[in-house]
Amino acid sequence: MANVITHQGIVENVDSSLVSVKIIQTSSCASCSAGDRCLSAAGKEKIIEINAPYSAYKTGDRVTVTGQASMGMMAVLLAFVIPFFVSFSSLFICMHVLEGNELLSGLISLGLLIPYYFVVWLNRAGLKKNFSFTIKSNN
Repeated sequence: MANVITHQGIVENVDSSLVSVKIIQTSSCASCSAGDRCLSAAGKEKIIEINAPYSAYKTGDRVTVTGQASMGMMAVLLAFVIPFFVSFSSLFICMHVLEGNELLSGLISLGLLIPYYFVVWLNRAGLKKNFSFTIKSNN
């Protein structure tokens, strides 16, 4: 069970085969006594769309959303680690090729992230299949 992530949520919308669930992410310091005055303790609302054909859920139902912990690691890899290495390595290559032109090297390095994220966006349908969640009623 350690490789499963669970969140409590409320069904926001139900389409023919898609259930939208609102979850509230809270930081680990939310239980602190200074939580009402601390900006880092604020929770964030997220909407998760779950493919659930033949579901009997309705708006307002309390549910549990589960997903694999490996999905979180893959998301971090795609969103942060790979772009970091793309920009970091391209910065050093451009600095060497352009003989120290820092401004142009930095702009090229950041500009290379645009096609990377465009390719990720183009593959969003495949990523939705890999990043799938399951839903279970709390009743």
